[in-house]
Amino acid sequence: MSDDTASGRPASPFGRVLCAMVTPFTEGGGAVDLDAAQRLADRLVSEGCEGLVLSGTTGESPTTSDAEKTSLVRAVREAVAGRAHVLTGIGTADTRHSAELARAAERAGADGLLAVTPYYSRPPQAAVEAHFRALADASGLPVMLYDIPGRTGTRIEPATMIALAAHPRVVAVKDCAYDLLGTQKVMAATDLAYYTGCDEYVLALRALGGAGCVSTVANVVPAAFRAIVDAFDAGDTAGAARLQRATTTLTDAMMNAGLPGAVTAKALLGALDLPGGGPVRAPLLPAGREATDGLLAAYRTLLVTAS
Repeated sequence: MSDDTASGRPASPFGRVLCAMVTPFTEGGGAVDLDAAQRLADRLVSEGCEGLVLSGTTGESPTTSDAEKTSLVRAVREAVAGRAHVLTGIGTADTRHSAELARAAERAGADGLLAVTPYYSRPPQAAVEAHFRALADASGLPVMLYDIPGRTGTRIEPATMIALAAHPRVVAVKDCAYDLLGTQKVMAATDLAYYTGCDEYVLALRALGGAGCVSTVANVVPAAFRAIVDAFDAGDTAGAARLQRATTTLTDAMMNAGLPGAVTAKALLGALDLPGGGPVRAPLLPAGREATDGLLAAYRTLLVTAS
């Protein structure tokens, strides 16, 4: 499931194409729908995902309990049966709580951890570094740092990334900082495996030596993102570029139209009668009919342009 550095391609410790998987809920958002989660996970892996990231932003982690996060890891791990890496988010605003989630994830059988910068409190960089070191020390699992300052309010600065790379369990980054220069500085100075969390940068980061992507749009079209990476790795750069451009209309509709990715992904999955469609939890609200129609139109555009 991972690339071999001897092949000349960048190392991808969790696979190349990962999906930031939505968390299905029963009607009204009352409980996590583990059966739907298993069916969604099976579909995503069957259609090209080499890793699944649970309980991230797209997985509505702020509104799921610790017990729900743990049960989701166990259910998805059972569904994929070793065919893909299973990571889970442990990010909270509290270092102690995040460390408890790390240990629970290890007991549940996760293959790795996604650790976001503590949000709202806006800690200085020394505190950010100490937070991530504490999480990496909390379990034996490898850690993917999640840099998304637009949501957390705090960047993991390149110098902090470089310092954290010395920790043996800090192995990867989910990069949503929109700072390609800073990304390249860290990649040049460390062995951290860089995954873009921005669907429009899948090819760009791979071309720079990135490990792959953690995609929200892949909830709907996993094969489209697998095709981009496969084409590039096979030496078909023109084909990879064409396939990346084919995803732009859907990426724009899902990620840049004023609704969270969890909302748009679930709306489109539901409209297509695919596993994972269904309710979101408050404070999120479901997409309306007009927004869903726009998502369907963008999806159909991708089918035409990618063919």
